[in-house]
Amino acid sequence: MSTTQAGEGRNIPPLSLHVPEPRYRPGDIVSFAEDPTLAEAGAVRRPAPDAAPDTMRDLPYTLVRVLDPEGRAVGPWDPRLSPDRVRAMLRKMMLTRAYDERMYRAQRAGKTSFYMKCTGEEAVSIAAAEALDRGDMCFPSYRQQGLLIARDWSLVDMMCQVYSNRGDRLKGRQLPIMYSVKEAGFFSISGNLTTQYPQAVGWAMASAAKGDTRIAAAWCGEGSTAEGDFHSALTFASVYRAPVILNVVNNQWAISSFQGFAGGEATTFAARALGYGVAGLRVDGNDALAVYAATEWAAERARGNHGPTLIEMFTYRAEGHSTSDDPSAYRAADEAKCFPLGDPVERLKAHLILLGEWDEARHAAQAEEVAVQVRDAQREAEKLGVLSGGDFKQDFQTMFEDVFEEMPWNLAEQRDQMNAERKAAGI
Repeated sequence: MSTTQAGEGRNIPPLSLHVPEPRYRPGDIVSFAEDPTLAEAGAVRRPAPDAAPDTMRDLPYTLVRVLDPEGRAVGPWDPRLSPDRVRAMLRKMMLTRAYDERMYRAQRAGKTSFYMKCTGEEAVSIAAAEALDRGDMCFPSYRQQGLLIARDWSLVDMMCQVYSNRGDRLKGRQLPIMYSVKEAGFFSISGNLTTQYPQAVGWAMASAAKGDTRIAAAWCGEGSTAEGDFHSALTFASVYRAPVILNVVNNQWAISSFQGFAGGEATTFAARALGYGVAGLRVDGNDALAVYAATEWAAERARGNHGPTLIEMFTYRAEGHSTSDDPSAYRAADEAKCFPLGDPVERLKAHLILLGEWDEARHAAQAEEVAVQVRDAQREAEKLGVLSGGDFKQDFQTMFEDVFEEMPWNLAEQRDQMNAERKAAGI
């Protein structure tokens, strides 16, 4: 009996693969079509924080929003913050943007080798940090510098890390912008993406095992959800009901690859929670009040031992991936301006003005104030060295420090030999 190839002789089409393609490329005219998942502000229900995940399977397919187009806070997710609290949040978002602008210019001037801005994504970190307790541990990706600013960390200290100068607490061992600040509950940033997810789950599990009250929160980009660490973390978080908040910052682009390559065409990133039996929310990441409300809800859920939450922060990366990237090579020029959810700073500003708690003059004055604050911090940081000045290098001794708890004999021998040779050379 003869054999044939599968499908031979049948009247069926050949198999084919689907290759994701973004809606717009350079040169295209951008006009975002109406997205059925972009629900109107106030339209999404708010379940109780202790609700079972299988009772909220609709939430990953819509969008939690609080601010309407006029700037009114509406609906069940309105956190009802005081005007003072909202003003403080706006100031920190503006400070983060001013910090980014100053450090971006420093890189272009050759004062540091690398920088990454979070323009358009300030609410994702600032509002979330405001909803967490100071003792909660944050496991960021590389665009959450706002977490440190929200926790009032020193701008000078942050800049010294970017410059890798003599004031760098990491002694030049990390790529610029990969901060690490234990005192601020800010876990070391890793260039190997999504490693922070299982680390956050593990930290949360340890907190629960010790009977502590602190929870963990992690952030990754939508492209990183294709990494195995993402799925391992979700498995452990689900099985052990770890007190953790797992944020996916969907800013539409992972370096030069649009979010479809990570599965964003097929469904929402929040929907990945469903397969793990985890609560999932999809949130307007450019609406600071919505981000605050969702994080507060997830934190209450975690602290009540009701399990983890996966939150997709739907936002847009307004700038390039980094100072090494040119987004004009792969995306339409007007795409950021046409993004339907607007600018998070401008939206929160409009909300405060509508309440009668802010105005254009005060906003302009505050913009100038934070710009001066950042400029003054930069001057202090640069006293300790910059890349182009030739005096930025760490002391040679630091290469032997912070590697082993007790220095082994062979390393001590190398250190002493180096010191002797430097002394003989008059260095």
